[in-house]
Amino acid sequence: MVGVPLWWRTTETYRAWLPVNQINELAELQVCLCYRSMAHWTRYVHPVLGYQAGCHLRILNEILARDHSGDDTLSVLHVEADLSLHTLSASPCGSVVVYVIPETSVLLPQGVDVYIGHRRTAVLRMGAPMSVGKNHKQLLAHLEPRITQVVQVMSFSHTDITAALSDRVRLSPGSKESLADSMRSFKSSPGYEITFSLLNPDPKSHRLDWDIEGAVHSYIQPLLTKLAPLANFSIDSQILYYAMLGVNPRFDSSLEAYTLNADSLAHVINPVEARLGSNAASSNPVLNFLLYVPDAHHSPLYIHDHQKQPVASNAFHSPRWGGIMVYNVNDLYGRGETPLPVNININMEKVMGVFLAQLRLMLGVQSSPAPPGFLVEPCGGAGLADWELDRLMWSRTVENVATATTTITSLAQLLDQIGNIVINDNIASQVSSTVTSLQLAVAELEAGNLGFALQYSKEAILASERAFFDPSLLHLLYFPDDQKFAIYIPLFLPMCVPILLSLIKIASEARQRRKLKQSKKD
Repeated sequence: MVGVPLWWRTTETYRAWLPVNQINELAELQVCLCYRSMAHWTRYVHPVLGYQAGCHLRILNEILARDHSGDDTLSVLHVEADLSLHTLSASPCGSVVVYVIPETSVLLPQGVDVYIGHRRTAVLRMGAPMSVGKNHKQLLAHLEPRITQVVQVMSFSHTDITAALSDRVRLSPGSKESLADSMRSFKSSPGYEITFSLLNPDPKSHRLDWDIEGAVHSYIQPLLTKLAPLANFSIDSQILYYAMLGVNPRFDSSLEAYTLNADSLAHVINPVEARLGSNAASSNPVLNFLLYVPDAHHSPLYIHDHQKQPVASNAFHSPRWGGIMVYNVNDLYGRGETPLPVNININMEKVMGVFLAQLRLMLGVQSSPAPPGFLVEPCGGAGLADWELDRLMWSRTVENVATATTTITSLAQLLDQIGNIVINDNIASQVSSTVTSLQLAVAELEAGNLGFALQYSKEAILASERAFFDPSLLHLLYFPDDQKFAIYIPLFLPMCVPILLSLIKIASEARQRRKLKQSKKD
């Protein structure tokens, strides 16, 4: 009577309270994505617009009033207007601002109806003439098809959301290209490790020199600075000597060069990856970018696609792994009595242009073709336009919400199935923090506050990962019920036998005394 309650109390499993009902509601979570769109007209289209629209018009008129002589100067009018309008009214992330100009304006080149620059602004030509007396609703109805196209290009689309959820929802079968696009980019992570490697298979023939530090500072760092709200990045570099591709290229007599076909590129990764080493100090994904300089016996070396045509960049990339570029230097050595090894300075502008394009693909920056009549300005030195950053933030926010929801729901199901697993206060705090952050992220998405929604989604996924991978939840620390019986039976059975025999004897004696007492009364 004393031992059983004591044993029951000392072996009791502590399970902190969890918001189970709120977690179950996450399984049916409906996310509404909203964006802000604003349109401004010049006074030649609508005369009553107020002071702000007048400022926009004055900026445009000042640009047009300057001495722009020649086609080359006229072609940069829209670029200057994009910068001036952005400086005048900076728009928050997740928003789209459309400036409508008259049909006769020379701000846009001939044949261009919409110009999209580096910022979150677009310049739209009015199209068919509209009478001055039209109100705002009639003007918007007239411009709605074009504005819808502008928003689809600059903001999130169904393709972006589908790619973000490709690992968690069953998609309808599509083409190989669409499947490859959805699998190309790395999934959302708090941080990424970027490694640049120079492969020199023949140090006896050439001594390579590359200014990787200066190239990263000039070409890669501006992009990573803009991506700072999404994740943390760390960069390192290395030079590997006597590193071979592992695939023997074929000599093409018609080109007098060696070639690598698209079918053999898949066999290049594994032999090279074995030489790269691993970053065991971090659990973040690693993006590998390799620059391979062929040896003198297999140079020049060109990469061919599936149509047997040479690839312009002479490079290829592997989804969620990285990219490899072949850099030929055969024209820099072997002339006459040139002593070996030859000192070769690598053109980092050419190399970083290829790596920057591959990095954009790896991080999920989608470059969809623009509709007819659209002029989209290239990303420029920053490597990423503001509206491209917004599209990436939309995708990563949705992906973080989906990942955190899946993780916390799986954890709740695990804890419900294993009734004797300990739930300490730290895990309960992380679970509650995840649920709260998810609710706030969804609310900010519905309100169109993209920056806050991204921050809350990052907090949700970090808290859910900490709760799910907590060391106290290791399954090896807990035993199934059948194993518990196997442990307790050898302990309690020898003790229970004499106790049961004693109880039977006591019951028998009590029955006999009761019969004896009853017989005396009779």
